[in-house]
Amino acid sequence: MSERNYLAGKKVAILAADGFEQSELQVPKNALLAVGATVDVVSLQEGTIRGWRKGDWGDEVDVDKLVSEVAADDYNALVLPGGVMNPDTLRESNDALAFVKGFFGENEVKPVAAICHGPWMLAEADVLKDRTVTSYSSIKTDLINAGANWIDKSVVVDHGLVTSRVPGDLVEFSQKLVEEIAEGRHAA
Repeated sequence: MSERNYLAGKKVAILAADGFEQSELQVPKNALLAVGATVDVVSLQEGTIRGWRKGDWGDEVDVDKLVSEVAADDYNALVLPGGVMNPDTLRESNDALAFVKGFFGENEVKPVAAICHGPWMLAEADVLKDRTVTSYSSIKTDLINAGANWIDKSVVVDHGLVTSRVPGDLVEFSQKLVEEIAEGRHAA
């Protein structure tokens, strides 16, 4: 199989709301599309959501699906971009939390990737107990309080869960995301 079709047949959701960090949505999305994955931007509202870039509003991105109308069973993997406003808004949505939890089964976990403040969603969804993760340093204590083992590395992979710190880690983060999706489900 050519690299261009490496993830052909795989469907990935990117869960985001207004205020997502622009690069943390675009770079993984482009990496996934480049290797043949189908990618849906999933959100709380129809139409578009607006990114955050360099301290100001960034580009608008089309929403493909509403989180209230999808389930983890519809996808092979999930991406949670950061930005402070994005996960802070999403973690107040019961639909968004249920969607995230759906990727973490009792015996198997589908690949999930979260960067920067994105792991806040994982803490709120209560899926971090005994997992090793990284994130933007300001949410370290939140993740530890949710039961995670937090370490300061550019990318951490724990049984299908890929976490990363900042936009400067995006290339490595995206590579690990693609690898984990290619491997498929992981033991919980």
